[in-house]
Amino acid sequence: MDNIAIEVKNVEKVYKLYDKPSDRLKEALHLGRGKRHTEHRALKGVDLTIRQGECVGIIGTNGSGKSTILKIITGVLSPTSGEVNVNGRISALLELGAGFNMEYNGIENIYLNGTMIGFSKKEIDQKLEEILAFADIGDYVYQPAKTYSSGMFVRLAFAVAINIDPEILIVDEALSVGDVFFQAKCYHKFEEFKEMGKTIVFVSHDLSSISKYCDRVVLLNQGVKLGEGAPKQMIDTYKQVLVGQYVPPESEGERLLEDETLREMAAKGVDGSKLERQKGAAENPELLEYGSKKARITEYYISDEKGTRTAAILKGSEFTIHMKVEMTEKINAPIFAFTIKNVRGTEITGTNTMFEKAFLESVEAGETKEITFTQEMNLQGGDYLLSLGVTGYEEDEFTVYHRLYDVLNVTVISDKDTVGFYDMNSRVTVI
Repeated sequence: MDNIAIEVKNVEKVYKLYDKPSDRLKEALHLGRGKRHTEHRALKGVDLTIRQGECVGIIGTNGSGKSTILKIITGVLSPTSGEVNVNGRISALLELGAGFNMEYNGIENIYLNGTMIGFSKKEIDQKLEEILAFADIGDYVYQPAKTYSSGMFVRLAFAVAINIDPEILIVDEALSVGDVFFQAKCYHKFEEFKEMGKTIVFVSHDLSSISKYCDRVVLLNQGVKLGEGAPKQMIDTYKQVLVGQYVPPESEGERLLEDETLREMAAKGVDGSKLERQKGAAENPELLEYGSKKARITEYYISDEKGTRTAAILKGSEFTIHMKVEMTEKINAPIFAFTIKNVRGTEITGTNTMFEKAFLESVEAGETKEITFTQEMNLQGGDYLLSLGVTGYEEDEFTVYHRLYDVLNVTVISDKDTVGFYDMNSRVTVI
């Protein structure tokens, strides 16, 4: 199809691992019998299609194959098998200082990087002032790159990558090095790129940025693509992977992003009892739940400052989140938590009993605890999603007993909205 920017078909990447360098030489020279290496499959039959103008995020744990697939797309690595097709000029920011000559100064490295991407000297001449202004590293641009700090590296590398008008921009975690002001400038450039219809492939552990900027998210784990879909769905599934609660679909033909599959996954291990929920509240019929069920959240609701159960809260007023939890086994110091997210899945705020130092006791099997979180509503007017959880530590290992994602829709009613997610309730004087 004409609108496809990147197409990855059944790509495998296998690395040969040797115990010592001499084993590599002996195997190459066929000295002795048998192979002297073990194989590590970094990618296992990955398929991926990215259309022009999309901003696609790739998430996963360390060692999941995120950087490997980006290097294959950009041509830094060759796949062991499979096919990769790219339609458009790529600019990539893969590793700090990649493509830099440490003996060259900043100006020379700009021309070196630009030439490697495929630009002529004349084209780089026309972009030079814009690149220098964006990098903003002052007279260091005339010093050898070996004298640069990590922040200077990323500033100059990103300035080159993003200001030479690529058709496809690929970024791998590089922005985590720059300071907060430079990161803000880079993300603003992302917005400009999206408006211009450029294609962006973005790898990051910053799930808020993934949620905010990406149209679609791909989840990798141990070289396998677990799924792809809306940012919120994939981020919620990624959190299951992180705590060892991910249950794969029963057949390979099922797609993770389908709502039915998500519901089936969430239902596995549920003991079949009904949650005692407040009728008429803005509940999510397709909530995602999982956990070991050593503790179960059996009831939850929100009340306003008058104690009335409601899903609509007046901005500036006090409200309370209620949850009832039954213990099916003894638990040492369970942690009760809530999180509020926006509709794109970005976590806005939240807390738990450990942060608040509110409950650090053990509970016995059969006990029931009623937990309340009371606070002032300072979020801007709009719709939000409430998630609840009961977690803890067993022999220093983080454990999820029960999590309910996006259980309730919370509507904030406001007659005054300021900038951003919440209101700082400024006191203003004009003299």
